Amino acid sequence: MIYLKTDEEIELLRQSNLLVSETLAEVAKFIKPGITTLELDHIAYEYILSKGAVPAFLNYGGFPNTLCISVNDQVVHGIPSNYALKNGDIVSVDCGVKMNGFFGDSAYTFPVGDVNPEVLKLLKATKESLYEGIRFAVEGKRVGDVGHAVQYYCETRGFSVVREMVGHGVGRSLHEKPEVPNYGRQGWGTKLKSGMVIAIEPMINMGKKELILESDGWTTRTTDGMMSAHYEHSVAIRKGKADVLSTFKYIEDVLGTNAI
Repeated sequence: MIYLKTDEEIELLRQSNLLVSETLAEVAKFIKPGITTLELDHIAYEYILSKGAVPAFLNYGGFPNTLCISVNDQVVHGIPSNYALKNGDIVSVDCGVKMNGFFGDSAYTFPVGDVNPEVLKLLKATKESLYEGIRFAVEGKRVGDVGHAVQYYCETRGFSVVREMVGHGVGRSLHEKPEVPNYGRQGWGTKLKSGMVIAIEPMINMGKKELILESDGWTTRTTDGMMSAHYEHSVAIRKGKADVLSTFKYIEDVLGTNAI
């Protein structure tokens, strides 16, 4: 079942998503060579609790941490560890919170130090494809229109779209219907209606689209060892123009001229 939200509920969802955005910005302050992904996770955990919210991912289905942190060829659901970030890495940070009964969910891929220009092209295309998808997240369009926009934007630039992992509805549950693939056919799939709230999250690879699941049961990585990027916004469906509930502004204020 797809739950349509009232305007009041969407404002509560906005608060949760803005806290996710603030948390990602707080983490961004510390992303540099030498810091471990577990240290970044602890920063997010303390920040979320200080705001009166709870981490949405912690213990969700048994996931052991606050953040999903995926480095380089890891696609999504990476478990924070004692791995220390290195110059030239990219690190995707996915964060969720629960506050006032509603969930927020957003993700951003950060360059660490000096990153290969070809890899930066991947980050730029992935982020831009997210906004291409958001353009179609309006009443009367379909889920396939969103996915097609993401797919076309990335594939015409030489990148590939992960198939197994998709976006989703978000509300009183972290994952609700409908699923929102990052590929699809125009005019196909669930029809979008005002009051729906969906998380759109392109996961895009430099090489092949296929991925494998690591032995920890969570972390996914590309089969060819090439880089993968991940950006995500939670979006309320409206007439004419999508209402983006999360924001990258806080993150990019921290990154300054280093923002993609």
